Amino acid sequence: MVYDLMIVGGGTAGLTAALYALRGGLSVLLLEGSAPGGQIISTPSVDNYPALPGLSGVDYAQKLLAQVHALGLTMRYEQVLELSATGDIKTVRTKKAEYQARSIIWAAGVKPRLIGCPGEQRLTGRGVSYCATCDGALYRGRTVAVIGGGSAALTEALFLAGICHEVHLIHRRAEFRGEAILADKVRAAGNIILHMQTVVAEIIGDKRVEKLRLRTGTAERDLAVDGVFAAVGREPENAPLAVCIELDEQGYVPAGEDCRTTQPGLFVAGDCRRKPLRQLVTAAADGAVAATAAIEYLRLQER
Repeated sequence: MVYDLMIVGGGTAGLTAALYALRGGLSVLLLEGSAPGGQIISTPSVDNYPALPGLSGVDYAQKLLAQVHALGLTMRYEQVLELSATGDIKTVRTKKAEYQARSIIWAAGVKPRLIGCPGEQRLTGRGVSYCATCDGALYRGRTVAVIGGGSAALTEALFLAGICHEVHLIHRRAEFRGEAILADKVRAAGNIILHMQTVVAEIIGDKRVEKLRLRTGTAERDLAVDGVFAAVGREPENAPLAVCIELDEQGYVPAGEDCRTTQPGLFVAGDCRRKPLRQLVTAAADGAVAATAAIEYLRLQER
């Protein structure tokens, strides 16, 4: 079967694109490589999306997924390995099958960026984590560290402060990059200890994380912790696109607000697009714009 539209990625951008495309009468296949919902499912409380204060990320994702499934979405949990976007019929390949469509919306999102220090990869899953809401309960009443200074790191620290004895927040800059309201809450928390202008030089442990080697200027010191939560940014999941279009120096798709790429019939939506603000609301907007652009493209092809 050749679908009208294939969407790669089941986060907010991809699911919103499916919502608009299905309402527009298109046949849609959505491919998701892991769990639907994207990054938002690791957020304990969605407080900056209009009219949805306090809704958990998991609840938000489930509501959006149910809304789209009610319209008849075809969805498969498969990771896209290769993409061919030339010609009128586009093709993607997964480990299980090959799929074709007349248009594609790439909404694969981003993945956590590694800290990049010795010990990180060896101890991932043994004290090193990239999701506090996923693994934080394992450290209830214990001492942990959060690495980063953006809104994601501040949110992780606040969540962990509610269940852990002590949270050490380590940031390489003198000021936080995250939202001011979150930074104020972090500073007011009694069990969050700040380590500013400090980097993690090494994560140390035999079978599990035991301590961090911190570097402030030229001085080094060790900090005993039971777990480490890295929140130092994200990297786009755009590798299969590199054979079809040119990516920017950071691996993002250099598409404008119309979500169109240089390849006709190939659109991009969400955090994997180069943009000044990556939030839930902008991902939803991208999904709507990309789907509308795909509908217009397909109608022009039929003339």
